[in-house]
Parts: sequence; structure tokens; C-alpha cells
Amino acid sequence: MKVDILASGSGGNVIAVRSSGNTILVDVGIAKTKIEQRLLEVGIKPNEIDAILITHAHSDHVKGLPLANKYHIPVFASEGEWKSIKGVNEELRHIIDGNLLVSGFDVTTFNVHHDAFEPIGYAIVDKVGDKVSVCLDTGKVDSEMIEAMKYSEFFIIESNHDPVMLEHSNYPNATKARILSDIGHLSNAQTAEALTKLVKGVGEKIYLTHLSSTNNMSELAKLTTIRALAKKGNKVNEDYEIEVF
Repeated sequence: MKVDILASGSGGNVIAVRSSGNTILVDVGIAKTKIEQRLLEVGIKPNEIDAILITHAHSDHVKGLPLANKYHIPVFASEGEWKSIKGVNEELRHIIDGNLLVSGFDVTTFNVHHDAFEPIGYAIVDKVGDKVSVCLDTGKVDSEMIEAMKYSEFFIIESNHDPVMLEHSNYPNATKARILSDIGHLSNAQTAEALTKLVKGVGEKIYLTHLSSTNNMSELAKLTTIRALAKKGNKVNEDYEIEVF
């Protein structure tokens, strides 16, 4: 399995997952032309995409959906999120709920906590048993989410903000409250705590994503997780790898 983070953050999110000659995208939150360019940069032809999985319908996750119509790519999202997704040809629209076999990948959904109709995360297993878990916008991580993400080789999870930086930002109070709520975004500490329940120290790869450009710093997010895992005896670059996007 190969994972490429093509875009991450409030400006847009795109993840490519490849295995055994098949390729799927999770979210397409930047312009179609930019997705095409970034796919080519990592050696993927846009007409080779087998499916697009959508976590939720906010614009930074669906902006590039015209890609689906251009290349006739099936799009999968929860029934609730289809209420907000427009412009996808009817024959390409698929409701996903629970388990699905798509292009050689065994895909399982899990509910997340965000201010959308029916946001979900994905646990994706390829033909040889490698697993990637994708947990983007969510205000908290519950036990069912942890259970769904267990035993992954790759963890793609948001580490959105530092609460102190957020509190001192010039964001409106209503925006601050939304981000900090249970249907907002994960703080660095929340992400680190979740990863202590998931990482076993067997060479997993952690990708911290969706960092706020205003209320976070890459090194702060990274060190928060490293320190939390160190308390469990897991050493970075020995027991696991970590990368920030």
C-alpha cells in the first residue's frame, strides 16, 4: 500500500491510496486542475482513479468533484452528506454505509463528530491486508472510532489546533467555540491521546493533517504526539514514523 497526501488543511484535502494496481481518493477538496497536476506529480494518471470516497461535504473536501464527471469516477459518501453534494452525475453517485468492497479495497466507515449532516471516517484494507485509517474533521475521538482504526499500518488523522493559540487568536468567539466543541476539530493533545490507544510500535506511519495555519505549528503538533507516545515507550523513527502535512 502507498499513501500520498496531495493536499491538507482548510485550503483543501486530498488523499490518494494505491495498492495492487488500484487507486482511490479520499476527499477532493482542491480545484480539479490542481488535483490532476498533483496526481501526475506522484505518478498517478487521473483516468486511473477507481473511486472517490468523501468524508463530508464541506468545500475543503469536495471542491474538486468535477474530476469525477470528467473521468467517470464513482463517488461514495454517506446518505446524509449527499444532501449537500451537488453537480455529480447521477450514475456516479453512491451511498456508502458500513462495509463496501471497491476496486480491491475493503472499505469500512465509522461515524465522526463534526458539524455536517453525516460525516464519516474510513478504514481501508487492501488485498494483502494492509490498512489505512482516515480520520479528518472531528471534535472528539470515541471508543467506536478507536476500534475501527485499530491495527492500521497508516494513520491519517487531523491535529488541527493548539487551544492556547486558538484562545489568543483574533477569531470570533463563536468560531473559537465551534472549533473547540465536540463537533469541531481535534486539538494536538486530543490527537496524541487517540494515537496512544492505536499505535503499537510495530512500524506504523502517522500522518498528522488538517493543521490550522493560524492556530498551530507543525513542530508543536508533531512533538505533542511524540511526547505522548514516548510515555508509552514508543520511540519515533524506531517504533513508528510521523509526518506532518
